[in-house]
Amino acid sequence: MILIAFGANLASPVHGSPQKICLTALGTLEKAGVQVSARSHLYESAPVPASDQPWFVNGVAALETDLTPGALLELLHEIETAFGRVRAHRNEARVLDFDLIDYDGQVSEHPHLPHPRMQDRAFVLLPLRDIAPHWAHPVTGDTLDALIATLPGDQTCRAVGEGLVGGSFVLA
Repeated sequence: MILIAFGANLASPVHGSPQKICLTALGTLEKAGVQVSARSHLYESAPVPASDQPWFVNGVAALETDLTPGALLELLHEIETAFGRVRAHRNEARVLDFDLIDYDGQVSEHPHLPHPRMQDRAFVLLPLRDIAPHWAHPVTGDTLDALIATLPGDQTCRAVGEGLVGGSFVLA
């Protein structure tokens, strides 16, 4: 299973709100020939690490593609740039962020697979549970539920949008 995380916390004069940006960016990915086979609910999450920047809209999608991990990551970065993403500082506010989370369980340094910080992020693990509840970390073998149980206690992540089940998840 190929999994990406996506998010945004800045609006764009061209693409609109962070929520609209995320959904439009997934459509752009499909126009480039990558099939989005599943998408999580959208979540709002506080910035990690904590800061005064706006909250993010986040989600996870499962993809189908013949692209290699490197080529897929390059395409993801091209779409980010087309949406106005500028990479100046780590963990900065952004108009769009795509992360390659897992590519069929491969373990690699270039590109980093699985994503090196995903197990520490509620905004990745909770949406991932929506579409792949039985997923396990390719390196550690930890189940998704086990990873969620060990998340740092300072993250807030809540489902948003129409037709969503649940509500708010706050680690305390």
